[in-house]
Amino acid sequence: MDEFRLWRDHPLHILFVMATEQEYGPALQGRIQPLITGVGPVEAASATSEALARLDAEHDLPQLVFSLGSAGSRKLEHAKIYQLSSVCYRDMDCTPLGFERGVVPFLGLPAVVNIPQQIPGIPSASIATGASIVSGAMYDTIEADMVDMESYAVCRAAGRFGIPMIGLRGITDGKTELSQYEDWASYLGIVDRRLAIELDRFFAAVKDGTFSL
Repeated sequence: MDEFRLWRDHPLHILFVMATEQEYGPALQGRIQPLITGVGPVEAASATSEALARLDAEHDLPQLVFSLGSAGSRKLEHAKIYQLSSVCYRDMDCTPLGFERGVVPFLGLPAVVNIPQQIPGIPSASIATGASIVSGAMYDTIEADMVDMESYAVCRAAGRFGIPMIGLRGITDGKTELSQYEDWASYLGIVDRRLAIELDRFFAAVKDGTFSL
C-alpha cells in the first residue's frame, strides 16, 4: 500500500484503487500508480480506509476514488469494459429481521447505491460485490449485470470521507464455469489494455470538462 500515488492533474486529484497486482498490467502501469488493496470486501475496505485516513491526516484527501479491475458476468460482453452505474452488497441478508436483502441495517442506504458520476462514451452496468467467486448457476441469484469482490467496499470507504467513487471493470469470466486460475487470468492482459484505453478517455473528459464532479 505504501507505493500508491495520487493522480494529480488539474482539476482533479484522484486515488486509483485495484485489488491485485495481477490486474495491474503494463498498460495501466504506464498511466497510474494505484493502491493495491488485496482480494475481497474486508481487504478492500480496510486498505482503502487506511489510505484515506493517512491522506486526511496529511490534509491531502483526493477529490475522487476510482476503482478499476476485473469482473464476472453472464450477461455482458466478454473482455469489454463497463463503468459502474450502481453497487450493491450481495452478501448482506438480514431479511429475518425485516430488512430488504442487500440493505445494511441502520446505515440509511438503499440496497442498490447509484453512482451518478459517469464518464461520457463508456457503457455502464450495475455490479454486486461479495466475498465469494460467482460461477455457473450462482448467477441465477444475482440481479446485477456483473459481480466482483471489492467495489461496494471501496465505495463505502470513500463515502466515510465524503468522497465520490467511480469505477471501470473488464469482464474476464462468467460465460462458462470457472474451474481453474487460468479461466480468470488468461484475459487479464486484454482487460489491462482496454482499461487503459478507457482511462485515457476519462483523462480527456476531465481535461475538456465533459467529466466533472
